[in-house]
Amino acid sequence: MESSLENFLEILTLGRDLTESEAARFFTALQTETENENLIAAALLALESKGATDDEVFTLAKLMRERAVKVKSTHETFVDIVGTGGSSAKIFNVSTAAAFVIAGADVPVAKHGNRAATSNCGSADVLAELGVNPAVEAEMAEKCLSEIGICFMFAPKFHALSPILGKVRRNLGVPTIFNNLGPLCNPANAPHQIIGVWNANLLEKTANVLARLGTKKSWIVHGSDGLDEITLGGKTFVAEISGGAVKTFTISPADFGLEDVAAMSFPKCSPSESAQLISDVLKNESVDENARHIILINAAAAIYVAGKAPDLRAAFETAKESLTSGKASEKLRKLIEYTNQEIL
Repeated sequence: MESSLENFLEILTLGRDLTESEAARFFTALQTETENENLIAAALLALESKGATDDEVFTLAKLMRERAVKVKSTHETFVDIVGTGGSSAKIFNVSTAAAFVIAGADVPVAKHGNRAATSNCGSADVLAELGVNPAVEAEMAEKCLSEIGICFMFAPKFHALSPILGKVRRNLGVPTIFNNLGPLCNPANAPHQIIGVWNANLLEKTANVLARLGTKKSWIVHGSDGLDEITLGGKTFVAEISGGAVKTFTISPADFGLEDVAAMSFPKCSPSESAQLISDVLKNESVDENARHIILINAAAAIYVAGKAPDLRAAFETAKESLTSGKASEKLRKLIEYTNQEIL
């Protein structure tokens, strides 16, 4: 008997868009029909080849949000900063480093992430190298967010996706719909987000979906050099969601009071190398000014979007103070301490 996933593979290969009910059944089939990894891979690639519509992404994200384990926050204003991965320009974990700078600036961070699927090093990988236990339960994540103003929510702990699906994604090594879905499904429902996307074509689509899902004010960003971060090496394309409306514009390093870096180059980092670079920056021991600045501008964007600074230049100064004062490093120390203890 033909499986439903085989039916969906045929539909997607023909280039037909899925209805809302079909998208929901497709999502279920990806989770439950796990005996044929090649079929799962083919279905994911067929959806990428066709191109997921706004409606398809919205339906899948809505389902993931509804089924997620929730994290409650005592904070009214808090942020998530995350990249989708999949960027051809693979560098160290900028958004993970920026999270500690943001938290050190008294803007709570509910960071959501995973191990690497399409990059050298995922946020969970580098946090583990830094000494954080990334795979805590929801109760500890809530405690961290409430008491120290930063938590990490390891995606497999909060989204009951099939382990086989995760294995297929890692084996494919290329972006799929789940690269885009993860950042849209923050378990704490962060009201402010900075989401970096690997492809400029995803900018407005992701923003439109996030607007429908609900957000207070957030940015979807893509660097002109291919980074799924705000870049130092030229312009960054931004789709801003505010009050349910989406508008697009570009920003540059000059908006933060910096000059463009003509030849910004970072090595492809292993988890241990990325952790060492982040540790050096947070301890103010880094000699890599570009690494320091790219962390600061991404942190500044989140500080600004959360309404804690009137413009990007002021937000940059706030981020810099968090770093130079040692407050960012202290947030890392506290997260290590909290996540390696049992809840009493």
